[in-house]
Amino acid sequence: MAPVIETERLRLRRHELSDFESSVAMWADPDVARFIGGKPSSREDTWGRLLRYVGHWQLLGHGFWLIEEKATGAFVGEGGWGNFKREIEPRFEAPEQGWALATSAHGKGYAFEAMRAALDWGVAHFGRTDFVCMIAPENAPSLKLAAKLGYAEYGRADYKGSLSILLRRT
Repeated sequence: MAPVIETERLRLRRHELSDFESSVAMWADPDVARFIGGKPSSREDTWGRLLRYVGHWQLLGHGFWLIEEKATGAFVGEGGWGNFKREIEPRFEAPEQGWALATSAHGKGYAFEAMRAALDWGVAHFGRTDFVCMIAPENAPSLKLAAKLGYAEYGRADYKGSLSILLRRT
């Protein structure tokens, strides 16, 4: 099961069925989805995403956490580690870090706080630091966050008809 990680303001925890509507709302938001898939997700797509998150933890011992404010329990977003078996060249050979935050959480420093904690967990869990992530070239906030987390571009690739920047930590 997913461990609980707490930071100064946030809690990273496993997803529960009761979190589904918050996740649906985030992924249906065009501002969230524009750089991740290009269009809002349906309830069905979000359900599949939730099952992938839970399955990652069950089968691989890592996955995405739900991110919430500690003080209020408010939904902030989702982030963590994946092995998505992407059909992309070059293929990823390291754990992939990813994140998405609800628009209400943008601009508060939550993404860095949560993903820094996830990164610390990842280093301890995987016993390595050479992680990867992929980000749309137009997604300046995520590219800035990735750089702050120590990622640097190593290539670009087409993924499902869209250009992605491939980044790696060393």
